[in-house]
Amino acid sequence: MPRDRRAETGALRLRLLAGAAAVAVASWSSAAQAQQTPAPAPESGRGADGLTADAIYLEADAASRDGDVISASSETERVLARFRNTTLRAGRLTYDLNLGVATADDRVEFVDPEGNVVFASHLELDSDLRAGVAVDFATRFRNGASLMAATAVRRSESVNELNYALFTPCPICDAEGNPKEPSIAIQAEKVVQDESLRAVLYRNAVFRVGGVPVFYLPWFAHPDPTVERASGFLVPIPSYDEGRGFSLEVPYLQVVSPSEDWLISPQINSRVAPLLNLQWRRRFADGTVVLRGGYTYERDFGDFDLDGDGDAESNVKFGDRTSRSYFLGHGRFDPEGPWRWGFTAERTSDKTLFDRYDVRDPYQDNGLYYGDRRRLISQIYAEHQTDRSYVSVAAFTLQSLRVARFDPVTPALNEFERDGALPIVAPLVEARWEPEGPVLGGRLRLRGSTVALHRDDYVGSPVLRPGVIPPGPTAGLPGVDSRRASAQVDWRKTMISPIGVRWEPFVDLRADHYSVADLPAALGVGEESFGRGRATAGLDVSYPLIRRFGATDLILEPLAQLSLSTDSDLDPRIPNEDSETIELDESSLFRVDRFPGYDLYEGGLRFTTGARTTLRWDNGRQASLFIGRSFRSNEEPGFLIPPPDAPADLYDPTGLASDMSDWVVQGDFSPSDRIRGWGHATIDSSGDVRRAEIAVDGRWGRRNLATVSYILDRSNPVPGPGNRNYEFFQIAGQQFLYGNWGVAFSGTADLERTPRPGQPDPDYLVQSEIGLLFDDDCFRFELGWRRDNTSVRPSGPSEGPYVRLTLATFGGTGY
Repeated sequence: MPRDRRAETGALRLRLLAGAAAVAVASWSSAAQAQQTPAPAPESGRGADGLTADAIYLEADAASRDGDVISASSETERVLARFRNTTLRAGRLTYDLNLGVATADDRVEFVDPEGNVVFASHLELDSDLRAGVAVDFATRFRNGASLMAATAVRRSESVNELNYALFTPCPICDAEGNPKEPSIAIQAEKVVQDESLRAVLYRNAVFRVGGVPVFYLPWFAHPDPTVERASGFLVPIPSYDEGRGFSLEVPYLQVVSPSEDWLISPQINSRVAPLLNLQWRRRFADGTVVLRGGYTYERDFGDFDLDGDGDAESNVKFGDRTSRSYFLGHGRFDPEGPWRWGFTAERTSDKTLFDRYDVRDPYQDNGLYYGDRRRLISQIYAEHQTDRSYVSVAAFTLQSLRVARFDPVTPALNEFERDGALPIVAPLVEARWEPEGPVLGGRLRLRGSTVALHRDDYVGSPVLRPGVIPPGPTAGLPGVDSRRASAQVDWRKTMISPIGVRWEPFVDLRADHYSVADLPAALGVGEESFGRGRATAGLDVSYPLIRRFGATDLILEPLAQLSLSTDSDLDPRIPNEDSETIELDESSLFRVDRFPGYDLYEGGLRFTTGARTTLRWDNGRQASLFIGRSFRSNEEPGFLIPPPDAPADLYDPTGLASDMSDWVVQGDFSPSDRIRGWGHATIDSSGDVRRAEIAVDGRWGRRNLATVSYILDRSNPVPGPGNRNYEFFQIAGQQFLYGNWGVAFSGTADLERTPRPGQPDPDYLVQSEIGLLFDDDCFRFELGWRRDNTSVRPSGPSEGPYVRLTLATFGGTGY
């Protein structure tokens, strides 16, 4: 009869497992029965593979046992052995059941419990399942890095020695599995993997790029690829700026413990004194603290008119040498229970320090409140949250780095927003609560808010209303202080008729109490306290309709809201602290309170209508469009404000002062998985676009991509230095031209920019970059030219080369 290899192997497995400590699996002849019977849960003392510590599972053409030593071999497919949560494949192997020592030859492949893979022609494993001796050694780590050597020897419990070795963090096979030259590799005469140091040490190391040797070091070291963090130098960050000259930032990471580290990153400059950057991070059992800062001792530098001829000399130092520094810290703690708390501490000695020294990511959202672009916030806060309630308590101060007036000659003399013009907020309390069950068949929500603001310097429009802005000079006037407490009750019920119409009646009751001090003396008042209230009842109606055309769905949803409120009480003594900006969009148009804060609100009879249309086809492709508008019984002149530098003129920045609001148009589209876009616009009654924002992302090929965006703001029709409009166009992307080589580009254009002195035409391009790009699965390298033409920088326009490098395993130029 023909040889039944399947039956022989099954019987052989049964004999070997019976001779070991425990039987792990049944033979292949009982595979069908095993599929029908649920596998038992692992017993105590067994590993993830179901085997006890002294058991072995074998699949082989032939096997024998001599005492505690098992020998196995296979002529065609390799021997498969499983023991102690590891897998070993080889043409021939022996395993000592008593000592736990294995020896394997011929196409050896070993997988340890962590998933790392070792290949060799000859391999000896010790009792700890470590490679004691290996010939033609190669290993692949879980992160994709590979290490190969002619021979490998385990010298001690923590030291592995490899001779004539090569390490690469890059793939060594292409997508089809064919071998390829790694993009980056390190070849060395000897490599020592020291597990106690958690490092890989090289002797006579040669760095290869695409197989070509480019650099030699007699000694080199880097962290073990399995180490998540290790002390050592990170990738240096080179840069160029016309004010600083050539700069090189050399970050060094010092790991104190698994939960704590330091980042020491001095920036060495060719034209100015170095800047020392430090960062400390610590993770606690219930939170994290990150503190970072920088220090230098240097004069100010930038474009400055030294001789007073009206032309600024480029990149000069002026002023006295002094200490200049910044501090950026934040922490967040979330212990068990409903309470959590945190803080941010952000300050800088110079308004332009971040710009001059190119400090990375200084404006971050790390707390309960965000200081906005070019504003730093220091705050402390606490939150209490349950399934039905939320309470937050906070206090914060702000430091502004925004330019209030650009100097026409030199950016070094720009006037910045005064910190005293920004309020000190202490405290700010927000609270919400909902009962567990329905009330009168609907959802009831209670809200409360209280805030106290103190301002040192006088600020006119848009904080103060037209009725309290004094004529004439305002220098020396104190800032207005205010305190507010608000309570609100919101009830809403949802009903759906048999034909699918959605009805939502709602009732909203609100009361505010204000206390205002330091109003301009011309009003003849001191500290004032007064209250106001509003009651609103209304109905939301929507009727979603769907029509199918084969695989295409067309959804049409008309929306309407009718609401009646008591007349609004816009007392001119109330400063507008939290409702200066409003963004009308699809979500805010149908709110009872369309302003983001409490200081402004609408009243009277309002009717809001709109429609949303959505088209869906071909597995997730879709396009949608929303158009809506609101109508009110009366105009609201209380929303009109004067520009800061033209108190006699009034305009409407909200789009809600008329009896008809601006049109709201909003849509998005994704006709394929490679193209998507989004757009939003508000259009006034005359058809002029007040605000607009459009963005389109596109991808083609495997890695080519581009993003195009356009932003328009013409809500300030009264011209003036403090009341300008905005129009920006932005583009960024990358295009590969040959293999992994391509170009990367980005640019931002200010289309409302006015010409600089001595410049016949305005330079609309604010920031731009273009560079040569190499990118594969191993590293990304960019070399290009960058120009910064912003008016905030004290050194004026700057241009020069840039280098960006990101290496797999070794890290990147960003931290």
